[in-house]
Amino acid sequence: MTILRAVEEAAQAGPLAVESLLATTTFPRVEGRTVTFLFRGEAQEVSLQHWIHGLPGSLAFRRLRPSDLWVLQIDLPPGSRMEYKLGVMYFGRGTMIRDPLNPQSARDPFGANSVVYGEGYRPPDWATEDPDARRGTVEDRTIDSRVFGGPRQVKVYLPARFRQTRRYPLLVAHDGFDYLAFASLQTVLDNLIHRLEIPPLLCALTQSPDRLREYGADERHGEFIVGELVPQLEAIYPLVKQPAARGILGASFGAVASLATAWRHPGFFGKMLLQSGSFVFTEIGEHDRGPVFDPVVRFVNEFRKQPGRPAEQVFSSCGVYESLIYYNRSLVPLLQDTGMTVRFREANDGHNWENWRDRLREGLSFLFPGPLWLVYE
Repeated sequence: MTILRAVEEAAQAGPLAVESLLATTTFPRVEGRTVTFLFRGEAQEVSLQHWIHGLPGSLAFRRLRPSDLWVLQIDLPPGSRMEYKLGVMYFGRGTMIRDPLNPQSARDPFGANSVVYGEGYRPPDWATEDPDARRGTVEDRTIDSRVFGGPRQVKVYLPARFRQTRRYPLLVAHDGFDYLAFASLQTVLDNLIHRLEIPPLLCALTQSPDRLREYGADERHGEFIVGELVPQLEAIYPLVKQPAARGILGASFGAVASLATAWRHPGFFGKMLLQSGSFVFTEIGEHDRGPVFDPVVRFVNEFRKQPGRPAEQVFSSCGVYESLIYYNRSLVPLLQDTGMTVRFREANDGHNWENWRDRLREGLSFLFPGPLWLVYE
């Protein structure tokens, strides 16, 4: 019996049958490419609200009368991760809620969403705390900024067994506080260093108070990173002062900030890790992303005309369910033509922190290979 048939029969049989079904079956139910969502409650309308580009943003559930069950089936390719909420209409008023039947959730700066895993997807073990891996530490630092006219707060990740007598590579992470909170960055670094997949390194975690403006290809931002942040960190910590030992990381507008910084200061960063970059450009006419993207489009259009050679290595990734996939795919040949070593990865996921988390292992080990990869590759 299919799960849909079982749900329909329970709805007809009455409340006891519904209770039995819910006690013995987990929802959402994944069977091959088919995902079955269930909602129970008196409502006027129920819909699935998601962020998969190419599908209608709201997919209506079907009421199974005479019960209070609502059901929806969708097609989800293998290996997918999908974040969603339920839109529920009560007495003419709508609300967005997490799925009451689904314990799986993912957090972001705006709250939390329910998440469903397509067949074959598993959260990576290297993104969960390993009791055998020694934990690094995160320090709070204040960077004096003439560029921005005041102090800037940053955090600095130090690997386990950090020693002042050693010298370490440096990774600068845009939205670094969010990478810690929503992409498990400290745990990822701890685990990958412990497993010898990357070398011990320092990570400077920046966070902008005016993100969309400063990360939107603002020239002041690059001056802050290259002229203030890194030199002040080099005065405090034992860092390797060579481009090949410096990387820059960012997602979404943070990827724009990373590329713009490296492009305007060529030869400073040897490595770039760009995730779901908001690399909107125009071939003809105007863009449709709103005024906040105006400086981004100007920068990307200029970069496409004169890409130069911002770094030596680039790891780029994007979710195929993002509206930005076209722009990220289009940028790859251009990056390759510069002579940089480029690796690009797509994932069946959207524009979210766990998508970016899931690409960190490959990206970091590609750019900063540890003893394990140096031996076996």
